[in-house]
Parts: sequence; structure tokens; C-alpha cells
Amino acid sequence: MKDIQKEFLENRNKNKDLWRLFKVLSDFTDAFEELDDIGLAVAVFGSARVKEDDFYYKKAYEIARRFAQEGYAIITGGGPGIMEAANKGAHDIGGVSVGLNIELPHEQMLNPYVNIPLDFRYFFTRKVTFMKYAVSFVVMPGGYGTMDELFESLVLIQTDKIGRFPVVLFGSEFWNKVVDLVSFLADRGYISKTDLSLFKITDSVEEAVSYVIDKTRYIDTLG
Repeated sequence: MKDIQKEFLENRNKNKDLWRLFKVLSDFTDAFEELDDIGLAVAVFGSARVKEDDFYYKKAYEIARRFAQEGYAIITGGGPGIMEAANKGAHDIGGVSVGLNIELPHEQMLNPYVNIPLDFRYFFTRKVTFMKYAVSFVVMPGGYGTMDELFESLVLIQTDKIGRFPVVLFGSEFWNKVVDLVSFLADRGYISKTDLSLFKITDSVEEAVSYVIDKTRYIDTLG
């Protein structure tokens, strides 16, 4: 009887793993089909908790609007706060506004300014999609999710797993405190001093936009 039970449990676990694999493939297939012809795109990250009257909400809107004017698509996590602001900035001038929504225990609804919506079951498939289709990250102040997305991108750039695409940290009063920690890591030898150059901090919308355009312009010429 024990052997039968063991075999049953092993088969059930294999079936679960196989079904999970199909879900992973489904996430990727949907993303690749929808975004294959998106062109140059900038991913904007930041807190989901800020409101429409927040300073950084307004700046995210301006930044996304400017990128859309330059022909860049805007990709966000599709939720509220900074994500909504960036999608709205692109949407309001008829730009491409992508929302990569994630299924959560407390459901996160897509904001109304997304014109290319995608739903993901897994954070890692969503992250791969951000990395694959964005040529730059613009990171506004945020919490754990924002830090996760930022530091994963920096690790991939640091280890040459992806190209050294521009990472802009908007809001020096916030990011200088985070960089204090990163500088501490460099002082202790846990990262290299050169790793401090993997990102740019700015408080200027125009500087953020022009920096990304200068760094990504050559991509237009690649086949």
C-alpha cells in the first residue's frame, strides 16, 4: 500500500510540474505574440501607492509623455500609482501604453490607460518580458517591488547577461539614500566601484529623456 501511495504522490507532483510548465509557456507565448512589433520601449517602475496629486506621479506622467512623443512605447506593471501615471502619459497623446499585470492574492486591476494589456501568473516571466522588450528602465521611488526590479536589472547588467542599457533613477532626494547603501557595498568590496556607474540619478525630466535617447538611438539601426 505504501508503494502505491508513493507512486500516486510522485505522479501527482509530476503532473503539477508539467501543468506549471504549460502556464509558464503560456505567459511567454502571450507576451511574445503581443509585443513582437512594439519597437523601442521604456519601462517605468515605481510605487503603486502614490496618488494623482503626488509629485512623482506628476513627473512619471511627464516622463512617459515625453518618451511617447519621441516614439517610444511605455511599459509598466499596469497597476495604480506610478504605473498608472506612466501609462496615462503615453495614452494621452496616442502612444503605445503596455501594462504587464501580475496575478496577486489581492487582485491588482489594470489601470484604464493601458492599450496593450497582458496578464502574468509568475513574477519571473513578467520580469523576462520587461528585460526583453524595454531598452531602458526609468525607476521612480517605490518599495520592495520597485527595488526588486531595479536590483535584478543591475545584476544582469553587471554580469553581462544583458546589454548595458540605461537605467535612470528619478528623484535624488530618494535615490541618494539608496545609493548610500550601494556605496557601502562598494566600500566593503562586495561590488566594484565601477558598479556605481550602472545607473544615472536625475531630477530633470528632459535630462532623463535625452540620456535614454542618446544611449538607445543606435538600436534603430540594428536588424
